Amino acid sequence: MAKRLLVVDDEAKLLRAVAVTLRAEGYEVTTARSGAEALVSINASVPDLIISDIRMPGMDGYQLARALRANPRTSLIPIIFLTAKGERKDRIAGIRTGVDAYITKPFDPEELIAVISNILNRVERTGAELARLVSTATGEESSPTQYAPDEDFTESENRVARLVADGLSNKEIAAALGSSVRTIEGHISNILSKKGWSNRVEIARHMFGRGASD
Repeated sequence: MAKRLLVVDDEAKLLRAVAVTLRAEGYEVTTARSGAEALVSINASVPDLIISDIRMPGMDGYQLARALRANPRTSLIPIIFLTAKGERKDRIAGIRTGVDAYITKPFDPEELIAVISNILNRVERTGAELARLVSTATGEESSPTQYAPDEDFTESENRVARLVADGLSNKEIAAALGSSVRTIEGHISNILSKKGWSNRVEIARHMFGRGASD
């Protein structure tokens, strides 16, 4: 399943242009015209990454970023500011809200795509490493843990969740199960959606809690 991106901007033409560009790269794109509308969308479905303007009516980009960082459910979502506010003080203000990247308008589509890809790859690597560290800390790295299946998951999702908990990356899971990376991403996306989680570390913690006592 494609990575889910949320684009937030009150300029309709730019919003459409960014959405078309990202969909052409294979991303699943949702749009919002304000910070408040973005929060409603995020409450319904947590995206993998958010691209937001700063200057918007009502809740601006700064306020949106602070609200997301203050909520445990959304605190780790990567945020990119795509904005005409390019002065040094604006960049500093953006960085202080905890955004992951700051791109000024007019923007180069190739640069935006490269930044998004880099951030998403970093998030996946970090998640895999954190899951591995959790596994090491519990002393389970030397032998596979037996996890009780979660009834909310399908059989395939339970297999994927077990391997996520063992610290494997999506590529390694795909190789272990004889599947494609895209299929594994789809299973992980379904797992996160079913539980209302935002990252694979939460999958690992959940599965460790379901480790068989015997």
